[in-house]
Amino acid sequence: MQLFSCIQILIVYICNHIVALINLNNNNMKDKIVKTEQYNAPIQDVWNAISKQEEISSWFIKADFKAEVGYEYTFTHEKTTIKGKVLKANPVHTLVYTWIIVGTGVETTVSWQLEETDNGTHLTLEHYGISNYPTDDMATTMFENFSGGWISCLENLQKYLKSPKNA
Repeated sequence: MQLFSCIQILIVYICNHIVALINLNNNNMKDKIVKTEQYNAPIQDVWNAISKQEEISSWFIKADFKAEVGYEYTFTHEKTTIKGKVLKANPVHTLVYTWIIVGTGVETTVSWQLEETDNGTHLTLEHYGISNYPTDDMATTMFENFSGGWISCLENLQKYLKSPKNA
C-alpha cells in the first residue's frame, strides 16, 4: 500500500511538471511574433519606408517618428494611439522600439532587421513581450491581433515599395 502511494505521488508530480512545461511553451508562443519577407527593393528604400515619418504615414500608420535612439514617438490610427521609445537605430540594418497601446499600460517591443541580398532586402520583423498582458486570454487575443496586423502591414509595405514613387 505504501509503495502504491509513493508511485501515485510520483505520477502526480510528473504530470504537474508536464502541465507546467506545456503552459510555459504556450506562453512563449503567445509572447513573440516573427515575420520574414523578401523585398525586391534596395535596402535603403526599405530602411526609409520603416524609419521615415512621411513614408511610415503613407503605407502603415500616421506617425510622429524619428529613427533616433531615445525618440518618443506616436502612431495613431482612428481611435488607437500607440506610443513608445526608439531603443536602437542602426541605419539600414536595425530598428527597435517599444510599443505601448495607450490605455493598456503594457509595453511590448518591435524589432526590424534588414539584410541586403542579391535579390533586394530580407526583412525580419519581431514583436515580443506580448505575454506582458495581464491575462492569458488578453495575451492570446493581442497575439492574434498583432499577428494579423503585421501580415497586413508587410503586405502594405510590399505594395508601397512597388509603387511608382519607389520603382
